[in-house]
Amino acid sequence: MHSLPILEPDSDRARASEVSDDPAGQSSTGASTRPARRSSIPGNRRLPSWLKRALPRGNGNYFTHDLLRELRLETVCENARCPNRPECYARRTATFMILGNVCTRPCGFCSVPRGQPEHLEADEPERVAEAALRLGLRYVVITSVTRDDLSDGGADHFYHCIQAVRAKTGAVVEVLTPDFLGDTQAIDRVLEARPEVYNHNLETVPRLYKKVRGRAEYRRSLDLLGYVKRQAPNVTTKSGLMLGLGETTEELLGVLADLRSVKCDMLTLGQYLAPTLKHVPVVRYLPPEEYDSLAVLARTLGFSHVASGPFVRSSYHAGEMITKIENRK
Repeated sequence: MHSLPILEPDSDRARASEVSDDPAGQSSTGASTRPARRSSIPGNRRLPSWLKRALPRGNGNYFTHDLLRELRLETVCENARCPNRPECYARRTATFMILGNVCTRPCGFCSVPRGQPEHLEADEPERVAEAALRLGLRYVVITSVTRDDLSDGGADHFYHCIQAVRAKTGAVVEVLTPDFLGDTQAIDRVLEARPEVYNHNLETVPRLYKKVRGRAEYRRSLDLLGYVKRQAPNVTTKSGLMLGLGETTEELLGVLADLRSVKCDMLTLGQYLAPTLKHVPVVRYLPPEEYDSLAVLARTLGFSHVASGPFVRSSYHAGEMITKIENRK
């Protein structure tokens, strides 16, 4: 295993409101334009008005759901209880989650089951590619559970999924990978497949890492993004943060500065929603206006594109982000 070297370190709104009053978890997001107020969450756990929205109409939701069942595929949309799942499924899109549905790390924010993962399925890359084809996707996002039990963390499986999707659909591919324990050979294997976008979420500020991300390490994740950019300068790098966990604005801006120091290109910021009462609780719900202000601040640091809003997740409308960048070239 080769370890990473230590490095020195027009607003997109997703303002709509949520499907119900029940909080739902996610894998990435964002914080506040002033020191985060440690305001209490109402005892009845009802969400603020900007986090409620009606279910989408039409049968696209069922089409996507049934196709994924037919092809025996997992999505982060369902396993992470993402609040955007009805909207995304209705639009016939989803974020594919490979390497099974059991994670080897106990993160305090995530609803994906922890335990002993099953063996890899050799035909999964072809099934992912088939789903992408039948959904008509031009932009495909592939993520995974963390597989510390595998010698390469599942990097070779990522490689074959990217290759299969591109061969069958010609789509742009974004990967959202785990940290591979800092193994540069694993990162190189993913890069060999030439994904257009390499995403790795920092998720939160360093002070909250142990509570929120368990065995993950802030510096290791930051170094991964820096390594990707050095090895493949033409690959767009991306990261996301969850907000409302108790971070301060100063801490958040420090993380954004760290991301720019490793030349991270794209940023997503969104509201953390606890999947269950057993997960890390929400400290604060940030109103949409604060996300807009954060987007402005982030752009002044040099991010090429920023998606910031209560419902933003790392892969929410991801294709639109890269398309806008390409259109400006």
